[in-house]
Amino acid sequence: KKDDQRYTGYTKNLKLRFEQHCKGMVPSTKDRRPLKLIYYEACLSQQDATHREKYLKTYYGKMFLSKRLKSYLTG
Repeated sequence: KKDDQRYTGYTKNLKLRFEQHCKGMVPSTKDRRPLKLIYYEACLSQQDATHREKYLKTYYGKMFLSKRLKSYLTG
């Protein structure tokens, strides 16, 4: 079922974390499967990653992502 919601988070191991989401091991996405990875960013430090995550969860961060992913989301 497509719910048009996005999940934003950071991890040191993207492949492992995405597998955990897909297997239903993460409560926040467990009932939203199947999932599709549509965007990711890489940062040089954990501090940079957490700052970026916080920004992307703000109104302006969500607008940034919407504009960045516009062609993908409108398909």
